[in-house]
Amino acid sequence: MRLRLFALSVLGAALAIVLWWVTSSNSGEIFYPPAPDVLESIWSYWIVGEGQANLFSTLSNLAIGLGLGIVVGIVLGLVIGQIPFVNYGLTPTLEFVRAIPATALLPMAIAIFGLGDQMKIFLITLGTMFPVLLNVIDGVRGIPRESHDTARSFGITGWSKQWRVIIPATMPRAVAGITISIPLSLIVAVTSEMRGSREGVGAYLITAQNSFDQTAVWSVIIILGLLGVILTTIFSTIENRFLAWDRGLHGRDRI
Repeated sequence: MRLRLFALSVLGAALAIVLWWVTSSNSGEIFYPPAPDVLESIWSYWIVGEGQANLFSTLSNLAIGLGLGIVVGIVLGLVIGQIPFVNYGLTPTLEFVRAIPATALLPMAIAIFGLGDQMKIFLITLGTMFPVLLNVIDGVRGIPRESHDTARSFGITGWSKQWRVIIPATMPRAVAGITISIPLSLIVAVTSEMRGSREGVGAYLITAQNSFDQTAVWSVIIILGLLGVILTTIFSTIENRFLAWDRGLHGRDRI
């Protein structure tokens, strides 16, 4: 079954590539360059050329920001979900900040951190924290009362209870939040590079747009799509490996 679904996914991707190749090759539109030219641009600039430095800059900021967002989201979620007065004290502020898109805070982040990597990492962390935070809070609150009673009856309290009961019970929800945060991290990482930055995929995209180099613009679009697929696939592989117990417990078979 899995092999059949994988084959369908490959077939769908192949059909999309063929459609793109045929339609772009016969198109006279300047904003829709031929696929062979785009692929050549990807190879010559991003794979073996100067674009490697821009890719590394974007991916390094993304990795740090996403990692911080996940850690902060999980820790805050565990605290807010279990301590009522912290919940009541922080919820209004968090709801206020959550309603503001991370990219809308770009001018403020530049004023505080400047145009360096700290500004980009801050925005990525902020943008990726909330999906994890909200899912962890919901996971903590959804733990059955029987689990708490059983832990108490066995004398499992304090940090032992956190590691043996609370965290394992909330991990599936945390993973759901991380799955949402991964594409968000890529969006915020690129957007944060579009203003005043000299390196990164976003900075190159702005340069290509300003110079009307549509082949370069399309190469960025393809690279970003590939990065999204690769990052999601890597995380899905890790998830399937480490959360196999949860799939078995709920009778689910995740691809």
